Amino acid sequence: MKTVLPTLLITFSLSCFGLLPGSQAVSPPPDGGYPGGNTAEGENALLNLGSGFYNAGIGLDSLLSITDGSFCTGVGAGTLLVNTASENTATGAGALLSNTTGAGNTANGTFALLTTPMPPTTQPLERPLFYSIPLAAKIQQLVLRRLKRT
Repeated sequence: MKTVLPTLLITFSLSCFGLLPGSQAVSPPPDGGYPGGNTAEGENALLNLGSGFYNAGIGLDSLLSITDGSFCTGVGAGTLLVNTASENTATGAGALLSNTTGAGNTANGTFALLTTPMPPTTQPLERPLFYSIPLAAKIQQLVLRRLKRT
C-alpha cells in the first residue's frame, strides 16, 4: 500500500501536466532582433543597414537610409528617414526626417527638427521648407496652402 500511493500520485501529477494548455507566444512573433545589437520593427525599418550596430528603428520607414551609422534610435513613422550619421535619437512621426549627416541630435515630437534653415534672402512663403524628399514635398505643399489661406 505504501508503494502504490506514491506511484498513483506521480501518475496523476504527470497526467495533469498533459491537460495544461500549451504555452503561447505573440503571434506573429516579433522580428526585431538582428546582428550587431540592432532592432527593427515596422515596414522598411532599418532597411538599408549594413555595418552599423546598436540601432533601433520602430515604425514605417524608420531609419530607412542608415547604412553604417550606430547608436541611433527612431520611434515613429519616417523618423531619421534619410539619416546616415551616428548617435541620433528621434521620437514622433517625421522627427529628424531630413537630417542626413548631423550627429548627436535629439528630436521629440511630430516633425520635430524637420527642416534645415534657409538663407535669409529668400522670401518666407517661397522658401522651401524641405529638401528632395517626396513625402516632405507633399507636406510642404499642404503647409504652404494653409499659410496662404490665413
